[in-house]
Amino acid sequence: MLDTVGPELQVVNKTERPISLEADSFVVLTPDENKEANPNLLPINFHGLSKAVKTGDTIFIGQYLFTGSETTSVWLEVSDIKGEDVVCLIKNSATLSGSLYTLHVSQIRIDQPTLTDKDKEVIKTWGARNNIDFLTLSYTRHAEDIREAREFLSESCDLRQTQIFAKIENIEGLTHFDEILQEADGIILSRGTLGIDLPPEKVFLFQKAALYKCNMAGKPAVVTRVVDSMTDNLRPTRAEATDVANAVLDGSDAILLGAETLRGLYPVETISTVGRICYEAEKVFNQDTYFKKAGKYVGEPMSHLESIASSAVRAAIKVKASAIICFTSSGRAARLIAKYRPTMPVLSVVIPQLKTNQLRWTFSGAYEARQSLIIRGLFPMLADPRHPQSELKMLENKSTYYLQGLDNMNWLANKALHEPYLGCIQKAESTNATNETILKVALDHGKASGVIKSHDRVVVCQKVADASVVKIIELED
Repeated sequence: MLDTVGPELQVVNKTERPISLEADSFVVLTPDENKEANPNLLPINFHGLSKAVKTGDTIFIGQYLFTGSETTSVWLEVSDIKGEDVVCLIKNSATLSGSLYTLHVSQIRIDQPTLTDKDKEVIKTWGARNNIDFLTLSYTRHAEDIREAREFLSESCDLRQTQIFAKIENIEGLTHFDEILQEADGIILSRGTLGIDLPPEKVFLFQKAALYKCNMAGKPAVVTRVVDSMTDNLRPTRAEATDVANAVLDGSDAILLGAETLRGLYPVETISTVGRICYEAEKVFNQDTYFKKAGKYVGEPMSHLESIASSAVRAAIKVKASAIICFTSSGRAARLIAKYRPTMPVLSVVIPQLKTNQLRWTFSGAYEARQSLIIRGLFPMLADPRHPQSELKMLENKSTYYLQGLDNMNWLANKALHEPYLGCIQKAESTNATNETILKVALDHGKASGVIKSHDRVVVCQKVADASVVKIIELED
């Protein structure tokens, strides 16, 4: 996952010396980055701040937590505007340390592109080199931001399979949430900065509404900023523990930790504690109510895939199955099953598919399997492309080729020999024997991980010929 910086305003401290700010005193924000940062003057990387704000506006500056209630971030109120300089009254004492601090103006639109030139450079170098699975788009404000990022990934970086998660961080993103959700592959509710734009009493309402919409759309939702106090303490507050549990009960797919693991004193304990709370919350999640709600939202008539997915979950619950195994190539079928939040794990067996861009042959499947990991309750496996399931037939000369591993199939070396047949390659039809072999591998994996035991029932969702089938199998010793 690569996280963009986006149109983020920053305070530049070239000396990197700590800056102590005292409550009830004044500090000047200036766009002149050549000046040295001190308790009375903070240089920023944006020339339009004086035109964007007015007297009485709220500005937050900090390195991590950014709430204005602790010692690493400060809460300012605009007192006066002098040319390009903004004079602010300091509302709380704080010490800023490091070379860069984030600056956020509450409910003010910053006239900068969502995907900045610096972000594009990082994506084209580090992102492309590492074949990133996810791009998280900071400060997403419109659906067009997603479309532009997707076009850049596809055309400039050859990252067509990378999924884009929109980070909702301000009022503008909240206002256009529905259209953003429709365009994005997932949503991150960045409650830190969002909590600055929204009144505190409104944050929980947006969280519940956003998670509900993500759940009904079958798109993963991630909640941030849950146990801030564990940055410096071994245990979370009771309110934070309840907050984590409520995020699970509300329907979140994942919890994203920040300062707690970035600079916190107890990163391992934080992960362990949050994990235990999630585990307890999942045990009391009301799946029956959720299933009815999801089915009602989809309505009738259901699509073919939606009907199969909901039927598989219903059957698994009725027979008290220990797992659902789903064969898929794109991952969509498994994601639809997970959308109904079954009480048992979903083992997604991703079958590689052969693809070509006319220059090289590649197997799909690895991206789809890894990207499934962020979806709640979904546990992906990647089938071996050397298996007969991935057999290729050259119809013209009746010869058969097997692809080894996930390596590319390079036809350019023998272009003259193979060119007449390039349009004649198709994936071999899977046989029952092939499916049964892959099913056995999946069952063995379930047994090894302790999910499936002797005499358990398992629901299997797969395609046989042109039909989708849901079947129930009972295991022997």
